[in-house]
Amino acid sequence: MAFRCDICGNAHDGLPDVAYRWPDHYFSIPESERNKRVHGTTDICSIDDEDFFVRGVILIPIKDSKDSFGLGVWVSQKRENFKTYLANFDSAEIGPFFGWLCNRIPFYDEDTLALKTMAHFQGNNQRPLIKLEPSEHPLYRDYAEGVTLDRAWAIVHSRNQIGDT
Repeated sequence: MAFRCDICGNAHDGLPDVAYRWPDHYFSIPESERNKRVHGTTDICSIDDEDFFVRGVILIPIKDSKDSFGLGVWVSQKRENFKTYLANFDSAEIGPFFGWLCNRIPFYDEDTLALKTMAHFQGNNQRPLIKLEPSEHPLYRDYAEGVTLDRAWAIVHSRNQIGDT
């Protein structure tokens, strides 16, 4: 989908996904302590062996299109679900598991941290699909109803506000 962006003025060939490298909880750990307290990859994270997170994708539909774009986000998991995922990371036969959204998405004025989600595991070397539970939050509305291409680009460009995408 080729498009000239009203925000940056550049021509783009396709809409990129936005991804967060860490759950926001990671940044509450002093930098000097992260090597000892945080264990993680691009797909999983544990902090102090007490807080557990998996990275997945929220798919936002684009109105008047078959396309969508992804928000690569982190959701919390309880210990036993996290361990189940580790033991079956490439299986679609587990879950879905409840989790809290663990990233603030700066595009939204209303905080996105701690929205209710369900992680649906896909197997086949794919990240889990993160489905938002119904709420009045604007992110849920975008997820459920879709967004215009202009709004999608505004969300993509807002990622620069946090510097860790």
